[in-house]
Amino acid sequence: MILLAMVCCGTASALEPDEILVIANKDSAESMRIARHYCSKRGLPDKNILALSLGAKLNDKISRKVYEKQLAEPIREKFSDDKLLGKVKCLLTTYGVPIKVGGRGPLPNQENKLKELQEMAEREKKKNEQLKQNGSTDSARGKQNSRRLAMLQFQIDRINGKETYASIDSELSMVLYESYELYRWQPNMLKNDALGLGFRTLMVSRLDGPSEQIATGLVDKAIAAEKTGLKGFAYIDSRGIALGDLYGHYDQSLRNLAAYTKAHTKLTVREERAPQLFAPDTCPEAAIYCGWYSLKKYVDAFEFVDGALGYHIASFEAVSLRDPNSTQWCPAMLRDGITATLGPVSEPYLHSFPEPRAFFPKLYEGNCLVEAYYQTKPFNSWQLLLIGDPLYRPFKKNPGNAPD
Repeated sequence: MILLAMVCCGTASALEPDEILVIANKDSAESMRIARHYCSKRGLPDKNILALSLGAKLNDKISRKVYEKQLAEPIREKFSDDKLLGKVKCLLTTYGVPIKVGGRGPLPNQENKLKELQEMAEREKKKNEQLKQNGSTDSARGKQNSRRLAMLQFQIDRINGKETYASIDSELSMVLYESYELYRWQPNMLKNDALGLGFRTLMVSRLDGPSEQIATGLVDKAIAAEKTGLKGFAYIDSRGIALGDLYGHYDQSLRNLAAYTKAHTKLTVREERAPQLFAPDTCPEAAIYCGWYSLKKYVDAFEFVDGALGYHIASFEAVSLRDPNSTQWCPAMLRDGITATLGPVSEPYLHSFPEPRAFFPKLYEGNCLVEAYYQTKPFNSWQLLLIGDPLYRPFKKNPGNAPD
């Protein structure tokens, strides 16, 4: 009980600079400069930089084997040798550290099982086709066959290693776990973690973007905004979708966020509740942005203030994070001056995003960026990554300050 109480107390306390381990690519001068800049600005000792040999070429993706050898194993050794478990709670990856890790490949010694499942799936497909040809109106029977086929396909995909790739940062969240299944996602144990049961889960953020200068600027703009408090407009872009499914749920979360922001901050809220997005050049002094759904087609509506943060709920928006000409939302918003954002490196599925009404209020309460993210994101070992200074507290000066 005493140990549990100590763990719980530790997880409840705010993140401190010396609880961050900066991961840099020692083969990249840019990566090392960013790491040292961060330590200088946030008061971290140089010993909190773990410089790993990850290659001079700027690689976005590495294999699972390279990930284990060049990233995961050295980090585990660092934690073991320096007894960092419970002392370091957050990893900060930098420009020069790869963004995506490949899949694990097929499970070994499962050839017979795979063949059996594939044969069963073929039989279920033939049954479904026969029902259609016969014009069967037995919808219950058809649904039952479809469910069986979906379950069989799930098992086949798991054996084949489909959807076992992930963002590097999301995978690193679980680097201290001895073992876990690599198939799709794992639950984020820090989400709603009142008992401190996720103490082996590491929070991970990234200083990255289309250039070294942009990555470095994320720190400088965050610190500047903390001194004055984040000011400006909150732009919330829902689509008028009625409740009834997951899309309606997330759309309502955006509308609820707008109402909460009006009630609990001094930001001026502007909403777009129709299917169209905010039009180009219509959003001055943007401090907060959240909306959806324009797939890989950034709309340059915003004039971001220093310290601005937000995200666009859509797939594939961080695939080309370092491309200065990308139209994906993450690199484009970073290029246009946003200070913190998040996005997926592949198809994440809607339910993997932090709900807007949950994420932003954590910031309004005075939490730092990486805490707000890990307290509200559903999964690790999956597709999302967080970009920005993990210590950034946009409402540090006036947390939870309601309008006058």
